[in-house]
Amino acid sequence: MGGRILLIEDEGNILEAITFILSRAGWEVQGHGNGATALDAVRRVAPDMVVLDVMLPGRSGLDILRDLRADAATADLPILMLTARGQAKDRETALELGATGYLTKPFSNADLVATIDRLAADPAGHARGAG
Repeated sequence: MGGRILLIEDEGNILEAITFILSRAGWEVQGHGNGATALDAVRRVAPDMVVLDVMLPGRSGLDILRDLRADAATADLPILMLTARGQAKDRETALELGATGYLTKPFSNADLVATIDRLAADPAGHARGAG
């Protein structure tokens, strides 16, 4: 696959690991670690996909997701929620708000790359809930 991913993740070691994994798989990855300025980062980077943590400093990833879906410019942008929150209710909430996919930490490198590639191959979001 390939393209530009904006990774919104506040844990430096996770940000570095995911950047390495996805770069090796052919993706250009830019990181951002603050929820309060995440929307500005999305507008500035204009990514092909966003990988978004739920728990961020400054602003919840779910609030960011809600705002991205409300904006016509980002309403159809593939967004993978990547979080330690693995309860069914957390997944349901994210999908109801418009997440294209949901992957819980810890995850395998292969699962992450496969999920990203699947979401990129179907940008209309037909894979909602997968991952």
